[in-house]
Amino acid sequence: MDRSWLAADRRSSEYKFGVEDFLEFALRNARDPKQINCPCMLCGNDDSYSVRVVKDHLFINGIDPSYVIWSEHREATLVSDSDSDHRMDADSDESVQGNMEIEMNSDIELDFGEDQEPPDECNKFQRLVEEANRPLYPGCKSHTKFNALLRLQNLKAKHHMSDAAYSDWVELIGDFLPEGNEIPDTYSDAKKSLLSKLGMDYEKIHAYPNDCILYRGKQAEAIVCPTCGASRWKSSEISKSLTWHATDRKKDGLMRHPADATSWKLVDEKWPSFGADPRNLRLALSTDGFNPFSGQNSKCSCWPVILVIYNLPPWLIMKRKHMMLTLLISGPKQPGNNIDVYLQPLIDDLKRLWEGVRGVYDATQNQTFTLRGYLLLTINDYPAYGNLSGSIVKGYNACSICVENTKPTRLVNGGRMSFIGSVGGWPEVTLIEGRRLLSTTIQSILPLQFL
Repeated sequence: MDRSWLAADRRSSEYKFGVEDFLEFALRNARDPKQINCPCMLCGNDDSYSVRVVKDHLFINGIDPSYVIWSEHREATLVSDSDSDHRMDADSDESVQGNMEIEMNSDIELDFGEDQEPPDECNKFQRLVEEANRPLYPGCKSHTKFNALLRLQNLKAKHHMSDAAYSDWVELIGDFLPEGNEIPDTYSDAKKSLLSKLGMDYEKIHAYPNDCILYRGKQAEAIVCPTCGASRWKSSEISKSLTWHATDRKKDGLMRHPADATSWKLVDEKWPSFGADPRNLRLALSTDGFNPFSGQNSKCSCWPVILVIYNLPPWLIMKRKHMMLTLLISGPKQPGNNIDVYLQPLIDDLKRLWEGVRGVYDATQNQTFTLRGYLLLTINDYPAYGNLSGSIVKGYNACSICVENTKPTRLVNGGRMSFIGSVGGWPEVTLIEGRRLLSTTIQSILPLQFL
């Protein structure tokens, strides 16, 4: 049997067919078909594994080119000088079988010309081999980066280690190793280095709402289930709710919905093309900071940025499933007035939404249209309002409405600023007292003197 493939390139078809011949020989003559010796460069026939693992080792680590006589796989005990004729017949049978395999896989290119580049799969495999043989740190001869990541991944699964704990451990191990080591900094980097290069990526496939069939193959582009007729997208009732403010809202002059507000009507009047389509979105932005670890860690701040759709009826607006978490700003300190830096991706998306997104499917009217939207208002407390708007919310001019006309008073005992009676810029309001209506202005409300 020709053993020249032992020194061939692991990317070549010659090496591939040689490995297949070797595994077939080893399995045919093995004492235990479940375990055979692994002749790769690292194992050196000292360890035994299943045929599948041995095959992976031979492609990743390579085979010892000096292992010409497969003595560890009972070749010396099976073949003698007296039965050379039988050996020649066996070799001819194996060569015929090899030719049959090549004919069955005739779509595989065995050789690459000088001007022809190897396929992308070969390049990926070559990169994987290089990663597997890369030492853990400069000068290391006993461990590779690939081996270290595999063992760390096994420990993570064995001890149910969290992603954060894994990241802390690899960071600590990296500090202990010499400079220039290949240990990643976080679990995310480890997954990119290990899982993706092993071809262990995943694909998301939509499923029908009633678990009839998956959206794959011929049904990949379908929008309606062929079995039960259910829509692939959100229910048409939800789509219909987006136009509730224009079709079913009670219009009696009272403030029942944001659509009754002056700001809503002002946008519709200023941009008639926008207001003409009730499906266009009116959004509200809500954000505030909190410590996700309560009092255990004061060096962490988290700011979720949520968009609320005000087209919906009042009983659906604040439902969790209708709120969109667009950003999650986390760090050792709160962003403060620099929050605009972190809001840039959201601002770009809002600008694109204002210009219009084509091809949005309307499940109610069974058609596509151009969806537009704008930011109507923000929901936040007063300090967060200062961060979002850039207004002054503390000090002598803390009132964002009165500004320079604010009349502050410093409390004698507490030393804090107080704004007693400084509400002169508010319009006339109507107060309800029992069954009587009392028309007055906020200016006439007496300040609380006990402050």
